[in-house]
Amino acid sequence: MSDPFKINGPTCISFSGGRTSAYMLWRVLQSNGGLLPNECLVCFANTGKEEEATLRFVRDCGERWGVKINWFEYRPDAFGFAVVDFDSASRNGEPFEMLIKKRQYLPNPVTRFCTVELKIRTMHRFLRAHWAAQGLDAKAIEWDQLIGIRADEMRRVSKIRARGHSTETVKESMCMPLADAGVTVQDVLAFWESQLFGLELDTFNGRTLAGNCDLCFLKPAGQVLSLINQRPERATWWAKMEALALASKPSGAVFRSDRATYAQMQANASQQTDAFGHDEEPIACFCGD
Repeated sequence: MSDPFKINGPTCISFSGGRTSAYMLWRVLQSNGGLLPNECLVCFANTGKEEEATLRFVRDCGERWGVKINWFEYRPDAFGFAVVDFDSASRNGEPFEMLIKKRQYLPNPVTRFCTVELKIRTMHRFLRAHWAAQGLDAKAIEWDQLIGIRADEMRRVSKIRARGHSTETVKESMCMPLADAGVTVQDVLAFWESQLFGLELDTFNGRTLAGNCDLCFLKPAGQVLSLINQRPERATWWAKMEALALASKPSGAVFRSDRATYAQMQANASQQTDAFGHDEEPIACFCGD
């Protein structure tokens, strides 16, 4: 059986900033002699709503493993992205807010343009600009996209395998080396327990509760309430975006019309009991863990 972590040709390793995708990066490094080929890029798309612990973790993985991690963010200009680093990365949702103001309505579980624009398309713009700078025909290049989906995420695995390529372009083949290698959440957690550094965010049943965008509207309501209860200021940006009232229809002016607004949750959080994992399932998105 071939090694699913071996790089063969142009490749993008999508690093969400979570434990699973970081473990995938480590396995890729092990399978490639500790160094990545020139045609392989590690990409971290910062939305400005990641926890500070996530940003530290991404920085630490790069420094401790001696690998370059390319940081970039969405921009609404002609380039479509800006290259950043740990020090210059947005911390107050600036890229996300730029996108919302450009679209003039908020993303929601049905229209999740935040994932597409802030991560997928921004990553594609960065990749094509990188290849063009090397004198290559960026429009003609076909590449593998390595994403941190595990073998125990069966629904996501089946859906991605059935499609085979990115939702944006057939030139990008979606690869799931962790799933191919039979890696589960227990394997990932066991690895990080043996390391001298890690992601300083709590987990519940293998899920990083505050991972990706801190109060992402795809997270269960109880989880969001618990995170707000821990740190009420987490809800301030989300409430501010809903207060913009950008859309003509009420459903487009809030992140979710089937639950309380972020301002209401912020006001009520102190009265709630901890509800991690006790309501609806989280909605999966490209962001990963």
